[in-house]
Amino acid sequence: MDRELEKLLEDAQLEEGDHERFSHYVKKEKILQSALSGKPVRALCGKKWIPGRDPEKFPVCPDCQRIYERMKD
Repeated sequence: MDRELEKLLEDAQLEEGDHERFSHYVKKEKILQSALSGKPVRALCGKKWIPGRDPEKFPVCPDCQRIYERMKD
């Protein structure tokens, strides 16, 4: 990711809403960094939050799933 995009993602505010009901796809290394630093992560769907819930307890975000499937092709 280029620096300008990374900066925009970092500057965006944390989001609330329907996204809270889903598990989201995030790069594994970003999850680890967040756990160590307490900084938020950005999911494939654009959701930005600080992980803290057990993702196994929620269904996968349909937007993250669609994006992930397109990336695999």
